[in-house]
Amino acid sequence: MTYQADGRRYERQPYNRSGRSGLKLPEVSLGLWHNFGDNRPIENSRAILRRAFDLGVTHFDLANNYGVPYGSAEKNFGRILRDDFAAYRDELIISTKAGYDMWPGPYGEWGSRKYVLASLDQSLQRMGLDYVDIFYSHRPDPGTPLEETMGALDRAVRSGKALYAGISNYSAEQTTQAARIMRELGTPLIIHQPSYSMINRWIEEGLLDALEEAGMGCIVFSPLAQGLLTDRYLEGVPADSRAATSRFLREDQVNRELARDLNEIARGRGQTLAQMALSWTLRDPRVTSVLIGASSVKQLEDNVGCVDGPDFTEDELQAIDKITGPVSSAR
Repeated sequence: MTYQADGRRYERQPYNRSGRSGLKLPEVSLGLWHNFGDNRPIENSRAILRRAFDLGVTHFDLANNYGVPYGSAEKNFGRILRDDFAAYRDELIISTKAGYDMWPGPYGEWGSRKYVLASLDQSLQRMGLDYVDIFYSHRPDPGTPLEETMGALDRAVRSGKALYAGISNYSAEQTTQAARIMRELGTPLIIHQPSYSMINRWIEEGLLDALEEAGMGCIVFSPLAQGLLTDRYLEGVPADSRAATSRFLREDQVNRELARDLNEIARGRGQTLAQMALSWTLRDPRVTSVLIGASSVKQLEDNVGCVDGPDFTEDELQAIDKITGPVSSAR
């Protein structure tokens, strides 16, 4: 059946300006890291993307090496984009990144001009696009001058292959330096994508201030701490859970007591633990959007429901701080 988007999609959630740029992002954006590769049924991916757009999620976030195997998330997204979303391209924000390992040899990762621009060309080919809306340097490269990496981002925008430039996983000091370089080149950075959650609060130690000063937005990933801030682990570690099967999360990282205590606060707010965790990351107006993943339509709908949650009271924020402890510098 030919997909036709819900006519009320823009009534479903707020849209926030990214820093001092003209670009607005939905409060909840969809990341395609884990669930859109060749190891997942493409019809499930299609259903998630359709429902996301119907719920007002206009921003889909990728990277060159997302999916199993690398590149398959972009390839599958490009197929669905062509089949279902071609008529809606100008209503979508599509982002991708280059920085982590993608192909063998010295030119297949990090931040050289050679790698960054070749990676962008490959990403565009996989997705069948002429341009992406946001192109990121996925991580800082200690072996490449920052001027070279930022110069590659500037070139990507000036070539018309990206509309905006961003960075991810950069420290506050690196962000300030990168923003200065890009400002001088005439292509301002408009956004930073860091990890952030109730149990990973490193961006509060200076990065948010640096972004505000530079006029950049902030879109946070891993807001549910790889699932630790959901009801998935309230009773233990299920055999099919990420903590039991993934290299990105270990069983010894599961803290049932913390999750149960936070879940009690969530219940009092009329939210699930996941919804509260997502709402919490958005409590600071400097956070433009929160990136969620989804393995099913139901999980997507539950998570997007965070935008309907109530504002936090001071008592709730203090109770959360007491449970989660001091700000962590862990990434």
